[in-house]
This record gives sequence, structure tokens and C-alpha cells, in this order.
Amino acid sequence: MRRRPALALVSLLLAVLVAGVLPAAPQDKPRAGGELVFVVPSEPPSYDAHQEETFGVMHPMAPHYSTLLRVDPTDKTGTKPVGDLAESWTISKDHLVYTFKIRKGVKFHDGSELTSKDVKASYDKILHPPAGIKSLRKEAYESIASIDAPDPSTFIVKLKYPESSILLNLASPWNWIYRADILAKDPHWYEKNVNGTGPFKFVEHVKGSHWVGKKNPDYWDKGKPYLDGYRAIFISNSSAQVAAVRGERAMIQFRSFSPPERDQLVQALGNKIAVQESPWDCLNFVSMHHEKKPFDDKRVRRALSLALDRYEGSKALSRITLVKDVAGIQVPGTPFATPPAELEKLAGYGHDIAKNRAEAKRLLKEAGVPDGFAFTFKNRGIPHPYEPLGIWLIDQWRQIGLNVKQEFIEASAYHPMLKRGDFEVAMDFQCGFIVEPDLDLPRFVTHSDANYGRHKDTVIDDLFSRQGRSTDPEERKKILRQLEKRLLDEEAHVIYTLQWHRIVPHLAKVHGWTITPSHYLNNQLDTVWLAE
Repeated sequence: MRRRPALALVSLLLAVLVAGVLPAAPQDKPRAGGELVFVVPSEPPSYDAHQEETFGVMHPMAPHYSTLLRVDPTDKTGTKPVGDLAESWTISKDHLVYTFKIRKGVKFHDGSELTSKDVKASYDKILHPPAGIKSLRKEAYESIASIDAPDPSTFIVKLKYPESSILLNLASPWNWIYRADILAKDPHWYEKNVNGTGPFKFVEHVKGSHWVGKKNPDYWDKGKPYLDGYRAIFISNSSAQVAAVRGERAMIQFRSFSPPERDQLVQALGNKIAVQESPWDCLNFVSMHHEKKPFDDKRVRRALSLALDRYEGSKALSRITLVKDVAGIQVPGTPFATPPAELEKLAGYGHDIAKNRAEAKRLLKEAGVPDGFAFTFKNRGIPHPYEPLGIWLIDQWRQIGLNVKQEFIEASAYHPMLKRGDFEVAMDFQCGFIVEPDLDLPRFVTHSDANYGRHKDTVIDDLFSRQGRSTDPEERKKILRQLEKRLLDEEAHVIYTLQWHRIVPHLAKVHGWTITPSHYLNNQLDTVWLAE
């Protein structure tokens, strides 16, 4: 894996130290003032969040904007919607009408006052983009029948059918609220300009260098933000990112560092560094092309999953890369996560690896797959966590008599390869912005554009639809367990590896920021303050 032999040992020796490093204890009262300096590994391709999907937009720009709802910035699961521009809302008894009361007195940074007209115009742009305008998330709102702004302080969403995820979907961090008058004149304006209602005003963007925001004195949440401003510095090289924090030229990087990088910072800075860690709503899974033999046979697909010793893999891989938890179809610790006792009933999740692998060999033999059968596993050319995960997978499959060659494909060419179906077995991936089944699982329905293995399963289609329309959380959990068993066990359409693990070391003087399973959340910075 092209790493120094001692690297894993260093990680292990420092694990005890890291475990003892906690976020600095909050003081009684946030301190006002100071500039937060943070690293962003990517730059914004445009300024319009409605058409982008990179944290290179979210991290430097989210402080300029508000959303209708947001995820509670103190909720570590990242699944609790609270009001942002909506100060309250009501839900009809049939769960088809959501009525939001919009805060009064909110001002855009150009001084104009926000009304529900602006909220409606922003959602119109997302749901029904004008010709030539891209909207990445319009498909997520297929349940919406209509939106309306009957008066300046009321915004109404009517649904075609009940959808349990609608509030979290409306809390999307990407749904920045823009000024209606600007959109009416030029729907492209926000691609190159900034004008929001968020806690910080735009100062400057110097490409290849930095992004600067300053405190908005007219922010609706009086007393916030605490910071005088912030500076995002663009650094793509991971070693240079670590060096910036280690040298205290930057205070935090909001995406994640790897375990060895965390350990370097802890060793160098001691009690001047704090570390927050969380399961991450990102996942690598194995897609098998269902139209290519022998992967059209569920016995073969099941065998590939049974071969994996996920529990030992977790212990080893979590020391060197961005994975850790053994998990099912939802992030551990979140509302619809699979309890460990249930998870262990799925193929490849039991603790008796000798028994699992014996069953895998039996299934391969029964399916007519000869010992030493060879195939190519295509992997994305990104070091973490793709490279170590790929090496681990090949070793696991070797132990059931398979001879697997790994082929790395440059990152920009990888998605086109998956879309073409130019693979037998390939590493697949997804990252969510909020942990929610309706957002994490639609790629597994039959006609999804992201169903790269091309499985056809009307049972999963039905289960996915039913869970999304259930308004009873307990009933929804039961349906999700059925879907999970079908997807990962009975049909083994895909093979889940290990849940990504998010690691955010930061200078201990940074307070008021809570890690969540998504690096797209908690980037408005209104709650952040500096101890000195």
C-alpha cells in the first residue's frame, strides 16, 4: 500500500493517546470576536449550491446563506430538523400539507427584506429549473404536488402522498434561499455572485488562495454569529493541510483527516488539539454486473459477501484509512440503523468466519464456479479509502479460492465506466448529506440511474416505496429490515464493505461546532466561537 511499515504501528501506539483527546469543555458563555481560519481541500466550480454537489462549495460559502429548515447544529446524528428561516410549521392530519411561518425582519445582505416569495422562488428553481439551469436535487422532491406563498410570512408545501422524509429533505443544506427579484431577472446570477441572509457577508474570493467572510450585523438570530469573520484557505495536498493545522496557520478542516494524519497532529500539538469523530454517511460497496456470468447467480454474489471478515477488517483498516464500523443500510447510531443482533443474521455479518467461508465455497461449487476462478475488480484511483479497501477485498476473496486482479481507474473516468457497465465487479460509492433512507437508498431500485449492477427487483422497489410513505417510525423500521435482508442477503445485489469514519482534529480553542455523519452539515458557523 506504499506506506512505511511502521505507520500502522504508530497508529496503534497513539490510539490510547487519541482516545483521551476530547473536544475542549464548553465555557459558560461564548466569546465574541476573532477570525476562524479553516482549510478546504477543494474550490467551488460555481457559487450556486442548487447545481453543485461538492463540499468545495458548501464549506466556504454556507455561512452566507440560510435555508428554510436546517439540521440541529447540536445533534450528533445529523437527523433532527429545526427551523432556520421558518420559525414554526404545522402538518395536516393527512400528512399532505406543511405550512411554514417565515421569520419577519430577515434581511438579505444587500439590505432587502426576505419574504415567503423568496423561499418559493428558490424552491421553484430547484423543483422546476428554467431552461439551461441545472438542478441536482429536483428528483428528491417528486412527492411535492405544489408550493405556494399566499402571504409574505407563509410558505405552503402540498404533497401528492405522505412522505416521512419530507422535513429532513426540506432541511437540505444545499437549498440556499435566494432573492426572488434577482432570480426573475437572471436565473444564472447566483452562479457567480453572492447575496444571502446568512450569518456572514461575502468579502472576497481569490481563486487558488482563499475565501473571506465577515460578520453580518443584521443577522436575524440576534447575538450571533460570535466570530468577527472567517477565512477559508484552499489547500488540495493532504500533507500541506496537516502542516497548516500543525503549524496553527489553520484551526480546522471540516471534511476529515485520516487516522495517521490525526495521530500526527495529536503527537505534535498535545493538549492544543481536540479531536471529534463520528460514523460517516459515506460508504464503499461492491457492485456486481448482473448481466455478466457468473455474477448473474445470487449464489456467487452471496459467496463474495460471506468471504469478508468484516470485524477483523474493521480493526486493521480503521488504523490506516477512513473506515471503521460494520453496518447495514443506515449509519450506526442514527434512527434507522440496524441493531447489531439483527445485522449478524445477514450473510457475511456473522462472527464465525470459518463457517461463513465454508458456506461461500459450497455456494461457488454449487454454482459451477471452479477453484481459482479469475476476474478483474475495478477500483477508483483514490488513495483513501479505496486503495486499502481494494487490497483487503482481494485478500478476502483469495481465501475462498478466487483469483482476483485489481485495476485502478483514474477518478474522472470512473463514473463513466460504471455508467457504461464496463465491469464485472467494481467498487461503488456514495456520500449522503443527511442520514435518511429516502436519500441513501434510491440507487437500489430497479430503474435508478445509479443502479450500476443493473439488478431488477420489484420486491425492493415496492419495499422502498412503502418505507418512504410510512409515517409510523416503527413500521418503517420493519420494512427497512426487509429491504436490507433482500438487498444484502437473499439476493446479495451489492456487498457493503465498512462504514466510512469521519475524523476532525481541530485546535482546542475552537468551540461551538459539533461533528455529524455528514461533512455537508454544520457549515453556517453561526454557533462557532474561539476561546482566545
